[in-house]
Amino acid sequence: MLHRPRWSRDGHKKAGRQNVYAAAEAWVRRALQSDDSLFTPGRRIWTSEWLDELHRRFLDRPDESGATFLDKLERQLTGSPPEAFQLMAEVLYVHLIVVSRKDSTRVQAQLQQVLNWSPQPMAIPSELVAGLSPGIANPGQGFHRYRPHHVGFVIEFASQWKQLGPDEHQRLLDDPWAFKDFVMHLDLRSALFRDYPVSPRVQQHALLHLVHPDTFEPIVSVNHKERIAAAFEGLVEDPEQDIDRKLQEIRAALGGDDAETFGFYGDDIRRQWDANYRPDGGDEPPPAGELPEDGELPEDQEPPRSASLAELAEDLCLPVSFLENIEALLDDKRQVIFQGPPGTGKTFVAQELARCLAQPDGRVTLVQLHPSYAYEDFVQGYRPALNDGRPTFELKSGPLLSAAQSARAEPRAKHFLVIDEINRGNVAKVFGELYFLLEYREREVQLQYSDTPFSLPKNLYIIGTMNTADRSIALVDLALRRRFHFEEFHPDEPPIKDLLRSWLAENRPPEMVWVADVVDRANGLLRDDRHAAIGPSHFMKPNLSEADVERIWKHSVLPYVDERLFGSTDRMSAFDLNTLRAKPVPAPPAMESSDDRDRRPDDDETISAEE
Repeated sequence: MLHRPRWSRDGHKKAGRQNVYAAAEAWVRRALQSDDSLFTPGRRIWTSEWLDELHRRFLDRPDESGATFLDKLERQLTGSPPEAFQLMAEVLYVHLIVVSRKDSTRVQAQLQQVLNWSPQPMAIPSELVAGLSPGIANPGQGFHRYRPHHVGFVIEFASQWKQLGPDEHQRLLDDPWAFKDFVMHLDLRSALFRDYPVSPRVQQHALLHLVHPDTFEPIVSVNHKERIAAAFEGLVEDPEQDIDRKLQEIRAALGGDDAETFGFYGDDIRRQWDANYRPDGGDEPPPAGELPEDGELPEDQEPPRSASLAELAEDLCLPVSFLENIEALLDDKRQVIFQGPPGTGKTFVAQELARCLAQPDGRVTLVQLHPSYAYEDFVQGYRPALNDGRPTFELKSGPLLSAAQSARAEPRAKHFLVIDEINRGNVAKVFGELYFLLEYREREVQLQYSDTPFSLPKNLYIIGTMNTADRSIALVDLALRRRFHFEEFHPDEPPIKDLLRSWLAENRPPEMVWVADVVDRANGLLRDDRHAAIGPSHFMKPNLSEADVERIWKHSVLPYVDERLFGSTDRMSAFDLNTLRAKPVPAPPAMESSDDRDRRPDDDETISAEE
C-alpha cells in the first residue's frame, strides 16, 4: 500500500508542496500500478511498448553533440508515434518534479514544447502544473549537467518495473527497503550508460523519496546524506548499516517528540553537519535548485563553482579535495598532466573536470596525439583544398589555435584543451613555439606559418594525460615537464587506491566487493613494477556481474598482465581469477612516496604516455 507523506515533515505543507506529493502519488497509481497516463487518464501510455520506443530512440542512440538537451531530444524523437512524445513529456515531468523552484513557468513551457512536437499535441492538466512547484529538494548542477542520464534512468526504471508482475509491484510499494534494492540495482546496459558511464544517483534518491516519502528523506544528494551521518554518527547504533536507515535513527534521536516536523536543513541542525553553511547566504554559493529549471544558464552567468566541483566529486566517487587540488594546480601554471597506469580514469576525469570548470562544456576541446601527429595538425599548417575546382593549399588552424581564439573571444570564461595520450607523438615537434608560450603567457611570438604575433590567452587551460605503463612511447623531455604540474593516478595511492571499493559499495550489491579484493591481490603480485598495476575502471560498469568480471579478466586484464610479464610466463598461473578470489588479501607492500620518486635523479627521464 502506497503511503501518503507526512505533510508537516520539513515544512512540506508550506507553499503548496502537497501538490507535488499528490502528483507523485498520481504517477505511482496510474503509471506504476497500471499502464495508465499521468496526463490523460484512461489512455495507455506507460506500457512496455512505448517505453521500448523511448529506449531505442533515447537510451540506445545517445546524442553527444554540443546542442541543447531539447534540440537533441527533438532530433531523437523525430518520426515517433504520438504516444512516444506524450510518454517522454511525462517522463520529463517525473524527472523534474523533485526540483525546488519559485516559479514553474519555464519548465511548464519546456514540457509543453515536447508535447507540441507530437502529431497530436495536448496540454498539461492544470492540477499537474500545480505540482511543478515549489518542488522538494535542490538536486544540484550535476542533475542538469547529466540530464540525459537522469531522464534515461526514469525510462530504464519504468521499463524494468513493467517486467515484474502485479504481486511484485505491490511488494515493492509496501516494502520501502525492497523498493530501494530494486532502484539501486537496475540493469543499466543501454548505450547511454555503457558508453558514457555517469551514475544517476540523484535521480535514484529522488525516486526513493517520491514513492516512499515517509521512509526516505527529502534529500537527493548522497554527499549530504553522508555528511549528516558522519556528523551524528554517535546517534547511530550500527555504523555499517544502510545510509537511509542511519538517517532514520538520527531523525528519531534529534527530533524526539517533534520527529515529524524535524528537518535536517534547519539552521541550527545544518550548522552541525555543513561547515560551509551560512544562514544569510554569506559567501556560500546559492542552492543548486535556484538554477534555471531547464538546466541552461545565461551566457553571462557562471554557475556556483564550489557546489559544482563537489557534485562532480560525488559523481566520480572521488574526494572533492582531490579535484580542488587539481584546480589549484591549473590556476598556478594553467597546465597539468595526469599520469599513471591504464584503467585509472585519467582521460575520463580530465574531460569531466574540464567540462565542470569550463561551464558550459562547449568550451572544451579534445585532441589525441599519435605518432603521425605534427605541428601542422596541432597548431597551424597548409592543408589541401579546392579553389574553383583546382587543387591548392590553404592555411588552416589546428585545435590549439582554434581553442586559443575561442578563449580570447571570452576573456572572462575558462576554456580547456584536453590533450589525450600527450606523448604518443613527438611532443617537441608537435608543440613548436608553445614551449615558450606555455611558460610566458603574456609574451608574443611569431608562429611558423604566420606573420601575425601570437600568444596563449591566460584563460586557456591545458590538461594532458599520459600512460606510464607503455614502454613503447617516447619519453617526455625536461623542458615540457618543467612547464606542467603532474598529478599521479596510481592504484597504489589514494584516491585511486580506494576508488573501486567505494564505487562497488555504492553501485553494486555487497557480495560484489570481492572484485576489489581480487584487484588488490593481483596488484600485490605486480608490486615490483608499480606502472603495471591494474586500474579500477576496468570494472566500473553500471551493471557489473560475475560473468562480466570473468570476461573482463580473461580478455582485458590477463592479456595486459601477460605483456607486462613478457619472458616470465611461469608467473601467469598466479593471476588466475579463481585462485586470486580464494586467497586472503596480502598486506599492502611498502611503496616509495611521490616525494621519494621526485628525488630520484633519473625520474625526469622515465615518464611515459597516456592509455
